[in-house]
Amino acid sequence: MDVITWRKSRRSGGQGGACVEVARFPEAVGVRDSKDPDGAKLVLGQGAFRALVGELKRS
Repeated sequence: MDVITWRKSRRSGGQGGACVEVARFPEAVGVRDSKDPDGAKLVLGQGAFRALVGELKRS
């Protein structure tokens, strides 16, 4: 069984704000709320994840 490694951005502070964690899968990227690791997860294809990050950077 493979272990999924979730990681938080280096820019994320310890103030308890809104943070997300990401995990890399062979063909996708998972995204989850760092404050609710057992909650819902969003799984995006690699191209969709790149597009999402690009949109967020332009916002």
